[in-house]
Amino acid sequence: MDDQQDPGTLAPAPVSEPDAGSETDNGSEPEPDNGASAAKKKKSFGRELLTIVVAAAILTLLVKAFIIQVYRIPSASMENTLEIGDRVLVNKVVYHFRGIARGDIVVFSGQDSWGPDAPPPSSNPVVRVFDDVLSGLGLHSDQTYYIKRVIGLPGDHVACCTDGKVTVNGVPLTEDRYVFGGDPPSTFKFSAVVPSRHIWVMGDHRSDSDDSRYHTGDPGGGAVPETQVVGRAFLIIWPPSQLRDLPIPTTFQQAALHAGAAGAAVLEGGQAALAAAPVAGAAGVLAAPVLLLRRRRH
Repeated sequence: MDDQQDPGTLAPAPVSEPDAGSETDNGSEPEPDNGASAAKKKKSFGRELLTIVVAAAILTLLVKAFIIQVYRIPSASMENTLEIGDRVLVNKVVYHFRGIARGDIVVFSGQDSWGPDAPPPSSNPVVRVFDDVLSGLGLHSDQTYYIKRVIGLPGDHVACCTDGKVTVNGVPLTEDRYVFGGDPPSTFKFSAVVPSRHIWVMGDHRSDSDDSRYHTGDPGGGAVPETQVVGRAFLIIWPPSQLRDLPIPTTFQQAALHAGAAGAAVLEGGQAALAAAPVAGAAGVLAAPVLLLRRRRH
């Protein structure tokens, strides 16, 4: 879901000085107008303070619109990882540099999948432009957003239950560290292949989560379009007692899981290569300055 302006030291307002040759009737030089000087200083301070406030407001809106946004957790579907009322920071640019990963906690829109879909834009062009601006700044939206954990990527075969566990491409997941205490991995059996450019998501509170398992009759067969993913939740910032990061659980790092995913992706038409392309491109961009510097030294 950044440049900061340093307010610095306030420069004193210029004080006018009397002409060197001017004198009063009694022969002494005139005293400076302290009242006018104080008024100028006050006006300058107010103008600079207003500039700082406006700049800070604009910076906040830009950060919220394009980089990081705070979301409040409204339900118990992600307990105990996320509790009702928690505030999380969502990185909105991370997936421009890497693909979505299994185990990520993502915020996404229900548009074109679970619904409800946003109403059609207004027929009034002025209202439509105004709504687009507010939506772009993250101040208004007619869409419904959800937060869940990514279990399957495009081409993955996600199923339950084998030996009481959810499997991805036949590899069982050990979910004890994040699934709500006492909950089974799923209260019913399911089996699905994630469509191209979609993800399969589930809540950590499996018995109280309306997730991909319950939307198999919707577009995507319960999976969510990658294009509707807003970003990755990476940090709980409120309340202070919950302050911590949200790393990917170790069960999603199994070598067999990734090997199976590569095979499934090839069968689905090379989705693994597509998913890796943004990461490789970002790595190339980051590595280019280093390579140029080494070449210049040689």
